[in-house]
Amino acid sequence: MTDVNLDIGGMTCASCATRIERKLNRIEGVTASVNYATEKARVQTAGVETADLIAAVEAAGYTAALPAPIPAEAPADDAPVDAELSGLRQRLIVSAALAVPVVVLSMVPVFQFTYWQWFALMLAAPVVVWGAWPFHRAAAVNARHGAATMDTLVSVGVIAAFGWSLYALFLGHAGESGMRMSFQLTSTPGNGTSELYLEVASAVTVFILAGRYIEARAKRQSGAALKALLALGAKDATRERAGHEELVPVGSLVPGDRIVVRPGEKIATDGLIVDGISAVDAGMVTGESVPVEVHPGDRVVGATINVGGRLLVEVTRVGADTELARMGRLVEEAQSGKAQAQRLADRVSAVFVPVVIALALVAFAGWLLIGGSAETAFAAGVATLIIACPCALGLATPTALLVGTGRGSQLGILIRGPQVLEQTRTVDTIVLDKTGTITTGRMTVTAVEATAGTAPEELIRYAAAAEEGSEHPIGRAIVTHSTSYPSDRASVEAFQGHPGHGVQAIVDGRLVIVGQPAWLSDAWSIPTAAQLRSAISASESAGLTVMAVSWDGVFRGIISVGDTVKHGSSDAVAEFVALGLHPVLLTGDNAGAAQAVARQVGISEVHAGTTPSDKLDLIRSLQEAGRVVAMVGDGVNDAAALAAADLGIAMGTGTDSAMAASDITIVSGSLLGVADAIRLSRRTLGTIKGNLFWAFAYNVAAIPIAMLGLLNPLFAGAAMAFSSVFVVTNSLRLRNFHPATRADR
Repeated sequence: MTDVNLDIGGMTCASCATRIERKLNRIEGVTASVNYATEKARVQTAGVETADLIAAVEAAGYTAALPAPIPAEAPADDAPVDAELSGLRQRLIVSAALAVPVVVLSMVPVFQFTYWQWFALMLAAPVVVWGAWPFHRAAAVNARHGAATMDTLVSVGVIAAFGWSLYALFLGHAGESGMRMSFQLTSTPGNGTSELYLEVASAVTVFILAGRYIEARAKRQSGAALKALLALGAKDATRERAGHEELVPVGSLVPGDRIVVRPGEKIATDGLIVDGISAVDAGMVTGESVPVEVHPGDRVVGATINVGGRLLVEVTRVGADTELARMGRLVEEAQSGKAQAQRLADRVSAVFVPVVIALALVAFAGWLLIGGSAETAFAAGVATLIIACPCALGLATPTALLVGTGRGSQLGILIRGPQVLEQTRTVDTIVLDKTGTITTGRMTVTAVEATAGTAPEELIRYAAAAEEGSEHPIGRAIVTHSTSYPSDRASVEAFQGHPGHGVQAIVDGRLVIVGQPAWLSDAWSIPTAAQLRSAISASESAGLTVMAVSWDGVFRGIISVGDTVKHGSSDAVAEFVALGLHPVLLTGDNAGAAQAVARQVGISEVHAGTTPSDKLDLIRSLQEAGRVVAMVGDGVNDAAALAAADLGIAMGTGTDSAMAASDITIVSGSLLGVADAIRLSRRTLGTIKGNLFWAFAYNVAAIPIAMLGLLNPLFAGAAMAFSSVFVVTNSLRLRNFHPATRADR
């Protein structure tokens, strides 16, 4: 089987994705999945040419093309303005400005001056023709292929309302001087030629345009994850040739080149260390907080940062072959393979739309058969279309989403779009990254233990003074910790760092050594104090880094440094269990550190030492086992797993690529916010369902009245407005959502 990815264009709703998917799957030897949110199709084929796949999509009325190759680095220029999104925004603003006066004139008799109806026609015409053009065009395309969607109903309803208004104005009595529109519960059969539907045609167009604009904005975020990944890479590198150094663009590097990486610089691309010893901060790629000690012969990955000494690196991979580019492809594939996020309204549109059109034709034919006039029959048919036009349906999802996400943003919870909400209801497993998610992701001093005769304050004072000249995160953690101990500033001289081992310095005239216990023993012949050996073993088994401190050739004590559990993480895990979620710890760190953190927060299932690919594989294996998986992470290494999970949740304190690949972002970085996000998402989904139920119930109740010719057109418009007000009011209740009361907040 061969995997083929296609960029799909022309889709306007989730039913479009379904139709394309069915069209592709009818081809023998093809298994296709079309994602409406990302506008991509992922196809597995057995001998089918790509041109045949593209032809099948085009035959369904859409466009398809092979995606552009992933570049070696992010483009320097800003992304071009999205023409489709800006066009929708322009249509919405202009249409709303024209529609508001039409609605006011039609609904408030006191504003109806002489020949007001002709002024309303002048305002409504551009809205109906130009504003609603996307719906008319989509309906025409669907009609050519024998299909009907919500665009079809919107287009038919708007055209019918406007068409009858033109008929009433030019051939009926609605264009006469002194014409007024009044409220009546019922319509007298035969008086349709004196009624207008201009406000209905205009309002429906504006409401649906607003929903479509909100939807388009959410969809445009699908490519942000890849852009954030590519932005991590370095733009320039210092290449060494024949003893000379020159600054060159990363794109000009080829395998075999040698590059110089100084402290604080990014490693430009993947390679092998030829010369130098240092510590490399791979947190941007691996998500782990502890820098890795590297020596000649070790492999390094592009976009990581050299935090220690000078390195000479031989380039092994460039461009699309690098680890960063490979991770970008993982994110793209995971996004393309995500389950379809169909809107609830679109799920029933395939039945609802043709049924409404059929009922309108039945009403028209029925009145003719029982001897009614053509005007009465046409008025009943038009009223049926108007009363069923999905104004409330178009508002049901966007309004609840806007209020829910607005309330979420106040609480530091960012929800990507409506497709996210559907997954929160069925999620039963939550996979948690360790570093930066459950833990702080920053190196801190966790314990200070001194030998007999040495005060802990003195131990910290000498160690911090020796580490003052170090740039290593462990050294910085010790220096930061020393600020909590008031003491006189020490005199420091002759500082010397030993990459991968420790530091030495003359502090107040004494030789102070801070480093690994084994280094003090082997290189300095300073044996570890017997009374602290058990403490060292306990700290190391918990995944902590132990630094020994000595001066005057005597072992004085140890300082344990490591990543610490965030405040509230254990409470958050307890809340996940209360919400019916099974917690799983997933980390690239070692098993000892992972198990220690899991015990602190109450997680029983742990997967340690995982690579980005391993994380992605675990998510998929859980899904294959029938679980609906939420993934919580913060690093670039989590991006592919976040995209593949049924629900991806990123910490706002993490990397841009993780947030871009996720469905929900917790700005505060607190794990407690994840539980609040799930509760808010579920409540927002419940509100959307309530809105949709009202919208459909309204149609079910009103359509028979319209078919009987008893529905006054203006009352139909008022009823539609009321249904919209109900939907908006119901959505506004989400503003009352509050986080769970917790003692630690």
